[in-house]
Amino acid sequence: MTQASRHQCLIYDGPPSRQLPAIASVICERLKHNRRCLYLNSPPMVSGIKSYLAAQGIDVAYETEKGSLGLSSDQHHLVGDWTFDVDRMMEVLKRALDQAMSDGYEGLWASGDMTWEFGRAKDLSKLLEYEWHLEDFLRTHPQMGGICQYHAETLPRDILRKGLLAHSHLFVNQTLSMVNPHYLHNGPFVHAATADPQLDHAIDSHLNQQSLN
Repeated sequence: MTQASRHQCLIYDGPPSRQLPAIASVICERLKHNRRCLYLNSPPMVSGIKSYLAAQGIDVAYETEKGSLGLSSDQHHLVGDWTFDVDRMMEVLKRALDQAMSDGYEGLWASGDMTWEFGRAKDLSKLLEYEWHLEDFLRTHPQMGGICQYHAETLPRDILRKGLLAHSHLFVNQTLSMVNPHYLHNGPFVHAATADPQLDHAIDSHLNQQSLN
């Protein structure tokens, strides 16, 4: 994948476990390139990614103990274990990248499910703010990359539209990333743009493509 696609969006439907083989393949590839990998999701999904990584030849216990692999369901970025905090989440990622570089890695790759990251309160009002902060951070820190996961069956359609607008590339599978023509980085008209019916068409087309993989 090119440097331009370091911040990707995975919009999908169906069982979340269907995405684990592709995510595991990306993690394997990043580990080969001396990148520390961080995967944030619910306990069942963390357990699942361990199984798929092992099936692809990764010694999960060894890589975890070495520090190359972080598989976590912790939600320390939430306030009171409830509300998503943009600044706290960005600080978590910044510290993680700094530590990875200090430990001799070429960089940090991270992936998290937005439904899980935003916690039980499900207050998604800060999603665009978070994505734009993350995009700015990745622009100035080429050692960082990742995939933001948007589950269409647990997130409102409006949130999917915002996720689409906030990412320059869409993740299809471990070998394919598509340029997103609807990308609108921190634009002043982004809220009006979410009403564009073409966004729903693009989302539905992407979901159909995902189902074929």
